[in-house]
Amino acid sequence: MSTDSATQGLSDLDTGPGRLSHRLDTVELAASTPDDEQPFAELGLEADEYARIRDILGRRPTTAELAMYSVMWSEHCSYKSSKVHLRRFGDLPPSDALLVGIGENAGVVDVGDGYAVTFKVESHNHPSYVEPYQGAATGVGGIVRDILTMGARPVAVMDSLRFGRADAPDTARVLPGVVAGVGGYGNCLGLPNIGGELLFDDCYVGNPLVNALCVGVMRHEDVRLAKAEGVGNKVILFGARTGGDGIGGVSVLASETFDAEGPAKRPSVQVGDPFTEKLLIEACLEIFAADLVTGIQDLGGAGLSCATSELASAGTGGMHVDLDTVPLRDSTLTPAEILMSESQERMCAIVEPDKVDAFLAVCRKWDVLATVIGEVTDGDRLTVDWHGERIVDVPPRTVAHEGPVYERPMARPADLDALQADDPAALPRPQTPEELTAHWLAVVASPDGADKSWVTEQYDRYVRGNTVLAQPDDAGVVRIDEQTHRGIALALDGNGRYARLDPYTGAQLNLAEAYRNVAVSGARPLAVTNCLNFGSPEEPEVMWQFAETVRGLADACRTLGLPVTGGNVSLYNQTGDVPINPTPVIGVLGVHEDVRRRVPTGWRTAGETVLLLGETKPEFGGSAWASVVHGHLGGRPPAVDLEAERALGELLAALSRQGLVGSAHDLADGGLAQALAESALRYGVGARLGLSGDPFPALFSESAARAVVTTSDPEAVRTAAEAAGVTVTELGTTGGDVLAVEGVGELPLAGLRAAWSATLPALFGSPEATVGRVPAGTVPTS
Repeated sequence: MSTDSATQGLSDLDTGPGRLSHRLDTVELAASTPDDEQPFAELGLEADEYARIRDILGRRPTTAELAMYSVMWSEHCSYKSSKVHLRRFGDLPPSDALLVGIGENAGVVDVGDGYAVTFKVESHNHPSYVEPYQGAATGVGGIVRDILTMGARPVAVMDSLRFGRADAPDTARVLPGVVAGVGGYGNCLGLPNIGGELLFDDCYVGNPLVNALCVGVMRHEDVRLAKAEGVGNKVILFGARTGGDGIGGVSVLASETFDAEGPAKRPSVQVGDPFTEKLLIEACLEIFAADLVTGIQDLGGAGLSCATSELASAGTGGMHVDLDTVPLRDSTLTPAEILMSESQERMCAIVEPDKVDAFLAVCRKWDVLATVIGEVTDGDRLTVDWHGERIVDVPPRTVAHEGPVYERPMARPADLDALQADDPAALPRPQTPEELTAHWLAVVASPDGADKSWVTEQYDRYVRGNTVLAQPDDAGVVRIDEQTHRGIALALDGNGRYARLDPYTGAQLNLAEAYRNVAVSGARPLAVTNCLNFGSPEEPEVMWQFAETVRGLADACRTLGLPVTGGNVSLYNQTGDVPINPTPVIGVLGVHEDVRRRVPTGWRTAGETVLLLGETKPEFGGSAWASVVHGHLGGRPPAVDLEAERALGELLAALSRQGLVGSAHDLADGGLAQALAESALRYGVGARLGLSGDPFPALFSESAARAVVTTSDPEAVRTAAEAAGVTVTELGTTGGDVLAVEGVGELPLAGLRAAWSATLPALFGSPEATVGRVPAGTVPTS
C-alpha cells in the first residue's frame, strides 16, 4: 500500500471527479449514501476493519472519519499486532521509583531529592530511508516533544543507528544524511547528544534503523498528562502551521513493507524546523510554570487525528473542533489531509477559559502561533466541523484506544536449529601471535568497532554545561542539580546478531549490556525503555521472534527489579520477504548521587592495576570476531546470568562511591580485545598485561557480566569483589605508549589509533560539520 495512493484516494473523494465530486462528505451525507465506495484499502485498512468502523458508527464513515481511523488504526499508532505481547510489561511488579508508567507520552521515574526524570526511545526508520536528513531530524524533534509534553525540560538526546554493509552504495546515500539530520536538529535545539550506537549489517540494507532517545528533568509536582477534562475548557493548537508534508507519514509509511524497488514517498516525510521547536519548548515550559494547562499532547504520528482523539479518549468528556480555525501553510488542503498531516513542531493544549488570554500571551512572547480550535464538551463524542458542516462524529476511544488487536500466527524460524548448530567454535582460530594481533586489529578497525568520532564530531555533546560523560564513554552522564551534583546516566544498546540466534536470550543480553554500561559509570540502574525493531508482523516467524523478545525482556526486568516505562514498536522493517534481524534496542536509566564520583571508560593514569571482573567462558556465538574475521553468524549467544549482572552492577556502584577505581569499561561486542583497545586509546595510556591460559578466548569471547577496571588499591577491590561474589583476575599495569600482551605481542598506540580512527573517514569522507568537537584527551570539568 502506497502512501501516495492513500493521499490521492482521499483527495479524489473530497474534490475529484468521483461520486462525491465537489460535495463535502458530511456526516449527514454519509448516512444517506451508505453504498458509496471508499478507498479503505489504499489507506491501509483491511476489509474487516472497514466493516468494524461501519458497525461502530452505524453508517459508512465520512472521508474525514475514514482518514482518522486509517492513521490511528495503523500498525504504527495502534500497536494492533504487538499489544497482546506488550501486556507482559504491564504485569511487572510495581516499582517505588515509577511515577508515570506505560500509556502516556513517556514514562516518569523518581530520581531523588524531589526530581523526576522522563525518558523514551522511538523509531523513525522508514522516513529516514526515504529522506535521510528530514527523516532523522524529525525523529529527534518528535521524541523531544514527547518528553516536553510530560512537563519536563529536555536535557539530552541519544541515538541508535544501524545501516547496511558499510561499503554498500545505499549506506553512502543514507548514513551521512541521517547523521546530519540527528546532529542538525539536536544542535539547533541546544541539546547535548550524549551517546548511542552506530552499527552495520547486510540485513539493514533498505531498512536502516534510526532510533532516537530523549531525556527530560522536572520536579515531581510538574508532571503533566495527556487528557482533556473540564467541560467548556478550550482546545488550543500551537506551534507551526499545518502543511501538506507528512500526510500519511510515519503512521502509514512505518506500517508497510518496502518492495524490492524501494519506496518513492518523499511527500510522506515530515519537514522539521528546529528553531520553531526551540521556541515551542521555551513557551511550553513557561506555560507549565504558570499552570496554564490541564492537559497537553504533541502532534506526531497521525497529527491532529491523534492529538484530538487521544486527549478526548483519556479525558472525562468529549471534544468539538472547528477545522476552519486550524492555521494552514497550504490553503488547498482537504479536511482529511488536515487531520492526517504530520507537520512538525505542533502541540495541542487543554486550557481553562479564564486562562486562555494568559496562555496566548506566553505564546506571543515566544513568537509561537496559537489558535483556539475547539473545546471540551459534555458526552462522549469527538466532533469536527468544516465550513459549518459536521464531518466527524465518532466515539474517541474507538479511534484512539479501541482499535483492532490481532493475535498473529507465530512459528519458530525454520532455519533456527541449523543456525544454532553452526557453532563458531569450529571456525579456524589464530595460531600464532602474529595472527592473534591481526585478528585483534581487524575487530578493532571494523566499521562496528572503529572510532565513531566521525559521527560524534557532528553532535554537540557538551552544550548546556551539564554533560559529565559522553560517547565514547560507555554511558552518557548528565548533572541535574548543580548544588548537590545529583545526576543521571543513560545507555542505549541492541545486538541484532544475538537476537537472531535466540530472541529470548538476545533481548536479555541487550538489557544486560545497557544495565552494565550504566553501572560501570558508577550509577544505580533504575528503569528501562525500549524500541523493538522487527520485520513484518504478517510473517509468523517474525511474530515468534517478537513474542520471544518481549518475554525475555520482561523476565529480565522482573529479575533485575527494573520497570519498563514505555517505548516503541517498529514493524515492517523488511524489504520484500527479507526481514531485518530482530533488533530490540534497550535504554537503561541510572541515578548518580554525586556525578563527581562518576567513573570514565579510559585509562588516564600510569601505574594502576588492571583487573578483570567476572568470568570468561568460550562463548563466540554472534561474536564480533566470528562476524568480522569469518563473516559468520551462528551458534548460540553468550549465556545470561542476571544475578551475576546485578552483583557486578552493585559492586561497580560501591567501588565508585568509595573512589576505588580510576576507570571501568564493560565487555560486550569484541570482548576483552575491544575493551582493552578502547580503554588505552581514550586518553593515550597503554598497559602491559598477561592473560592466563589460551589468549584467544580471553581476547575474543563475549561472555556477559564482565568489566575491566583500573585501581591504585587492588586489594581493596578484591576484598569488595569477594564479598559481592564477583570473580577477579589481575591482568597487569597501565602505562607507556604500547598495549603489550604476553604471548600476543605489542601494539603501539599510534598504530592502533591509526587503524581504529581511519575506517569511517575512509568510507564516508570528511564530515560536513564539526559542531561540538572536543579534542581527544579533553576531559569535561565537573
